[in-house]
Amino acid sequence: MEKKLKDLREEYLKIPIPKELNDVVQAALNEKPRKKPRVGRNILVTAAAALLIVTASVNISPAAAKAMSDIPIVEKVIKVITFVEWKEEANNSSAVIKTPAISGLENKQLEDSLNEKYLSESKQLYQEFTDSMSKLKEGEKGNISVESGYVILTDNETILSVQRFTDTISASSSTESQFDTVDKKNEVLLTLNSLFKDDRYLQVISENIKEQMKRQMAEDPEKIYWVEDDDITAFKGIDENKNFYINEDGKLVIAFNSYEAAPGYMGAVEFIIPTNVLSDLLVGDQYIH
Repeated sequence: MEKKLKDLREEYLKIPIPKELNDVVQAALNEKPRKKPRVGRNILVTAAAALLIVTASVNISPAAAKAMSDIPIVEKVIKVITFVEWKEEANNSSAVIKTPAISGLENKQLEDSLNEKYLSESKQLYQEFTDSMSKLKEGEKGNISVESGYVILTDNETILSVQRFTDTISASSSTESQFDTVDKKNEVLLTLNSLFKDDRYLQVISENIKEQMKRQMAEDPEKIYWVEDDDITAFKGIDENKNFYINEDGKLVIAFNSYEAAPGYMGAVEFIIPTNVLSDLLVGDQYIH
């Protein structure tokens, strides 16, 4: 066990991340069970208060979780855990960045690629926030709020769908999300293309979304979607890279970020695609039904 933890610690420390986050990772892997989270030092010259929080436990430490999963008597469970949570308040601005990690996959190539992607996303948000703060003049207020985290949308015997979101409030507010859906049995990452026999689904889903947009606007005058044919910003249709997930009911959900298909006040919007619209196009019914 000690050797495994040592190997894992060395592996994670090889990942290039900003020094402050590297300190957090190292602290997490070195902490003893039930030890209280450490408070990090101020990472910005202009920062009034900064807090770095990491709780090292089997529930949220990927190193500990993996080490436990390698013990034969412990049943392997695929789950999403919080790797690092970073918080800061400075110059009337705040940021909360929570980095997820997937634990328990036997397909380590997939597990590592997803976790490296999540860490890279957090690094970028971290850098963008600190850059914004460093550009402020003395006494100037940033008035920026950034919150990044994740939501487990579906977790059953067949699939795991995870949403990573970032809510940003500055002069205006916006929400951006990314989604991953993993086939837990075959341990592969699902794509839109992989769900369908051919690319006919692109037009079918696009037309259904347009119908839903128009119906919602007819039923609620406060709802607005960019769907009118004479609007140069009108929604034309989805492509194979469109954000999607499969919900707990086995339905395909197409997701849009803020300003992508509607005015900002509408926020991020989603459309559940009826399965009867897709049934003839699906490869099978193990995911969508």
